[in-house]
Amino acid sequence: MRSFLTQRLPSGLDVIVAPGPHLSRAHVALYVRVGSRYETRATHGLSHFLEHMLYRGTPRLPRAHDVNLAFESLGGYLHAATYVDHGVFSVTVPSECIGEATALFGDVITRPTFADIEVEKRIVEEEILEDLDEDGREVDPDNLSRAQIYPGHPLGWTITGDVASVRSFDEAALRAHHARHYNVANMVLVFSGAIQEGTALDAAARAFGDVASGEPALATAPDDTQRGPRFSFVENAGSQTDLRVAFRAPSLASDRRAAMDMLMRVVDDGMATRLYHRLCDDQGLSYDVSAAYDGYADSGVLDFAVGCVHERAGQITREILAMMVELGAEGPTPAELEKARRRSLWDMRALTDAPEDLAAFLGLGWLQGDVETPDARVARNVAVASSEIASVAALVARPDRLNVLAVGLLDRADEDRLRSLVRAFGGA
Repeated sequence: MRSFLTQRLPSGLDVIVAPGPHLSRAHVALYVRVGSRYETRATHGLSHFLEHMLYRGTPRLPRAHDVNLAFESLGGYLHAATYVDHGVFSVTVPSECIGEATALFGDVITRPTFADIEVEKRIVEEEILEDLDEDGREVDPDNLSRAQIYPGHPLGWTITGDVASVRSFDEAALRAHHARHYNVANMVLVFSGAIQEGTALDAAARAFGDVASGEPALATAPDDTQRGPRFSFVENAGSQTDLRVAFRAPSLASDRRAAMDMLMRVVDDGMATRLYHRLCDDQGLSYDVSAAYDGYADSGVLDFAVGCVHERAGQITREILAMMVELGAEGPTPAELEKARRRSLWDMRALTDAPEDLAAFLGLGWLQGDVETPDARVARNVAVASSEIASVAALVARPDRLNVLAVGLLDRADEDRLRSLVRAFGGA
């Protein structure tokens, strides 16, 4: 794709514009440096709660219904999500509505009234309860896995917080958190799709012309001194055991980032890649398997997620560990590497057809301090050699990086076997 435009408004806010004249819809998104990793125990869950409260009204749109109706009347939906280390707000509308949609967008982000706090607390409490069992215990495998990998660190905390913390939040806390994170030092506005550069910059200046300056949000790096493999079992009734086999991995800032990207394409980029072929096609051990790389500025996680019959948890873990060891020793085959390169190229090309995905690519790049074109990213990835993939696989698949979690109904013998398997990995 051709180069995108980055321009700083007089307010100091950076704006990225990536026009797609062949498209019929326009997209605007705000990426924010916010999330649970920037919180304290006292503010845990406040980033997520603040995201909800921004929907609750502005001086011009006093209620949540008014906000939603305004965006829906322009042909779009206001989307928002909070993650561990960032938040995103976005809307996609017909191209002729982008100016008015951006004005509404700016109103919601910069002029919240924080109406109906107690009503929204009840909604968020319901969201929190979805991850707990009938006794109030945390049973969400993703939340439990992150707590295992990052014990005592905000990267291991839930995004939503707990009921007690949410009940303690008030308007003063919301306004303080909003001022700390929703400022030009921690936000970037991205336009993509059917929009011209001039139109986008004019709309941005009108909607976000008075954003405060602020200071970049800072976070503490996690402790990187895991001594050996970790295993946890949480009993929870269900027809399957949720298994997480996770390795601490290089960060987004690492010079191994491109090798990690290509390792993930070899491991799990379709049903013909190693993970699915080995566990499902060859052995029929599971129906639902996946792998993902979650990268942060100062850390990363390679996470295998599997739902399986309880007694197969040990065998599946053994196969995943063996697969990683093999990749570390031998790297991908020439055919695997060539397929991964082609799919990387095609996926980057496809961003020009998906304004939401392109905005995410550019907005997250800005937050990470590494804004690049899709062409530059794919050039970096396809240059990765088989030996580099083997090297990063060997780096990751070490005993002092392994964290295994099972949530389900293992009998004592199966639990002991799985625990022993994890402890024995790599001779640990």
